[in-house]
Amino acid sequence: MTVSAYILVQADVGTAAEVARTMQELPEVVSADVAMGPYDVIARAEAPDIDHLGQIVVSKVQMISGVERTLLCPVVRL
Repeated sequence: MTVSAYILVQADVGTAAEVARTMQELPEVVSADVAMGPYDVIARAEAPDIDHLGQIVVSKVQMISGVERTLLCPVVRL
């Protein structure tokens, strides 16, 4: 079973497109789109468990140049 989550990213001014492109290169990221509003990039990721998703955000996404802040939103299936 895989766990899905949205990763909401606030990026430095002018870096959203490059942040989204870089995130799309990560194997766990299913999609990454530039958005308008409080978050600049909204990505969807999948991993074997929630701990793995957290590790991806901390060790990979937050290390991308231009990423200012992230918020991990796990998807709940009803």
